[in-house]
Amino acid sequence: MDRPAIASFPFTTTLTTRWADNDVYGHVNNVTYYAYFDTIANLYLIQHGLDIHGESIGLVVASQCQFFASLAYPDPLVGALRVEKLGRSSVTYQIAVAREGEPLVAALATMTHVFVDRATRRPTPIPDPLRTALQALT
Repeated sequence: MDRPAIASFPFTTTLTTRWADNDVYGHVNNVTYYAYFDTIANLYLIQHGLDIHGESIGLVVASQCQFFASLAYPDPLVGALRVEKLGRSSVTYQIAVAREGEPLVAALATMTHVFVDRATRRPTPIPDPLRTALQALT
């Protein structure tokens, strides 16, 4: 996969690395990137109407990450989000992290949310306001 430009993502937000993000090798541990990705996606969803206490919730059913460059504390970061595929009850995102000021992403994840009924855990259609917000990221 080619290393995309951070500017190719329609949604961006700033992130802050923390001292605890670094591992013994002096860079952000790979597991920490997944916390960044989850934060970026959920920030967008909450800003656009997802009620995290509501009847419909998004569950991660698949994810993967490709690493291109190392990050470390105290790097300021940019997180980015776009939609790769939007289905009836699921959405597949591309989520990226870059060092602030760098044109290319340091890590790129693909993550799929399936929206389900909180009680039954059965797939449910993505609520219309959220669907509209996700379409803006395609």
